Amino acid sequence: MITIDYSRLGISSGDRILDMGCGPGRHVCGACAYDAMVTGADILFDDLVKAKENIYLHEAYGGKLAGRWAFSAADITRLPFADQTFDHVICSEVLEHIPDDTKAADELIRVLKPGGSLTVSVPRYFPEAICWKLSDTYSNTEGGHVRIYTKQRITGLFTRLGLKKRFFHYAHGIHTPYWWLRCLVGPDNDEALFVSLYHRFLTWDIMNKPLFTRAIDSALTPLLGKSLVLYFRK
Repeated sequence: MITIDYSRLGISSGDRILDMGCGPGRHVCGACAYDAMVTGADILFDDLVKAKENIYLHEAYGGKLAGRWAFSAADITRLPFADQTFDHVICSEVLEHIPDDTKAADELIRVLKPGGSLTVSVPRYFPEAICWKLSDTYSNTEGGHVRIYTKQRITGLFTRLGLKKRFFHYAHGIHTPYWWLRCLVGPDNDEALFVSLYHRFLTWDIMNKPLFTRAIDSALTPLLGKSLVLYFRK
């Protein structure tokens, strides 16, 4: 499930891209469609192993891999990269988990070259607030979400540090009801019938991308989009 719009980044041949908090590698796979050097970084080693497996699966099923890739274990508040290493930094659905988000923002900016792009996504305030209301467990699990961002708060986190906001949009309108349903029956209850059916539907949609669900998602996203995506320039 790709959250960001790569066409907004201005990727050139040979650029270096960091996907911080890459998880199982969804944005690494997307970035590797470009002739770039892509580094996926995450604090969880098991996620890095899964991301590497997904790169090979992506290629095996005909996915485009024009770029080179590597993975690194890293803490977002202490990145193991030199200043001004990357032309583009992606940080998708990570900062809501980080207690010291100011330190994390400092690090993301430190490793970004002047003129480079930083793309950040976080859960959108309205859908996320409903999840918190529906379930205490949702926001109290270890490693879970520690805050809800307004657009102003997440924008200010980076503009106060000197970045210029360029664009924003929302994403994943059809995913929001799924998370509300999960919170209603219990976030850990994967066996609930409607949760299971909805998950199968979302997986099918991600794999097949039919036009009618793309149209539904486009219609729902301005109102219900699960993620807020912001694009900055250093």
